[in-house]
Amino acid sequence: MKASEILADGFGRIQEIVHEVVDGLSAQQLNARVDPAANSVTWLVWHLTRVQDDHVADAAGSEQVWQAGEFAARFALPLPAGATGYGQSARQAGTVEVASGDLLLEYHDAVHEQTLRYVRGLAGADLDRVVDERWDPPVTLGARLVSVLADDLQHAGQAAYVRGLLERG
Repeated sequence: MKASEILADGFGRIQEIVHEVVDGLSAQQLNARVDPAANSVTWLVWHLTRVQDDHVADAAGSEQVWQAGEFAARFALPLPAGATGYGQSARQAGTVEVASGDLLLEYHDAVHEQTLRYVRGLAGADLDRVVDERWDPPVTLGARLVSVLADDLQHAGQAAYVRGLLERG
């Protein structure tokens, strides 16, 4: 199996979990916080998608789907246009809400498609390219993509847990 196929499979698993979590939830459930300091399903899915969008677009040298697909305007969040959720306070996270899961899934699916187009075109040697020299050691493309996968899977699992809590009532 090629590295590009492994990466595509990993990102596909994230998309599957996101759909399982979001499908069938009302806006109230999506936006609910089980504790004032907890993240909602909406925030968790928005954040994991924003991080994937931001990091993959940066690595690919392409425009983020958030801007190109006008999702920033469509979500109309009271946050800076480039916000990804990283470092947000509980209050800021609480402002990330949707009227339905449709927009959330549409954004996630658009990012997923852009990610797949990019990773499917990668050769094994591409993964050694340094994409961030601010770290010691510098971050390679392979390490960055695995980091996005790991972060996204953690947040998808958290969203699934929150959904389970909400369904138990």
